[in-house]
Amino acid sequence: MFTQTKLPYNYNDLEPYIDALTMETHYAKHHATYTKNLNDAANKAGVTHKEIEELLRSLGSIEDATLRKVIRNNGGGFYNHNLYFSTMGPNCGGEPSGELAEAIAKEFGSFLAFQETFTALAIGQFGSGWAWLSADAEGKLYVSSSPNQDNPIIEGSKHVPILGIDVWEHAYYLKYKNVRPDYVKAFFNVVNWEAVAKNYSLIKKG
Repeated sequence: MFTQTKLPYNYNDLEPYIDALTMETHYAKHHATYTKNLNDAANKAGVTHKEIEELLRSLGSIEDATLRKVIRNNGGGFYNHNLYFSTMGPNCGGEPSGELAEAIAKEFGSFLAFQETFTALAIGQFGSGWAWLSADAEGKLYVSSSPNQDNPIIEGSKHVPILGIDVWEHAYYLKYKNVRPDYVKAFFNVVNWEAVAKNYSLIKKG
């Protein structure tokens, strides 16, 4: 059984950057639907025993093409949103510190340079999708974007997301309408860099 991550904050705690109605609709409707559809399909495919990362890496082993597509779309949505919601919080934003900050400076030159690259990928993603900050077991960082509910794991990359921004319209349209750049800018005010740093350290150890 796959379960939604529990929000460590209330729906209105990310205001004024992300409004309460968007948060409630996004979490209680969209994310809940991805989770339900994933569990239904995974049960039919007999893969409920797998961890979500293992499942997304082994989609090719699901013989039924229809179930494989449902699990790819909804499993991606489940994984992506668990990461998204768990790496935001009130009174956050700013810049990371410690090992993650050093890795960002090493890879991108500065936090500002990373922010600009990540922002460009998020804004430039055509249609629905995501932008990612990922890491590999050696601690190297990567930025990338994916369409729909895909992610680097589904795409077969060796790196694993530690931070993702949802740029589907349901993530921002109620507040920001079609002005995606304003949403992406606001997102950096709610990033919980301590949570991102924890994800980074786990991947390095993994």
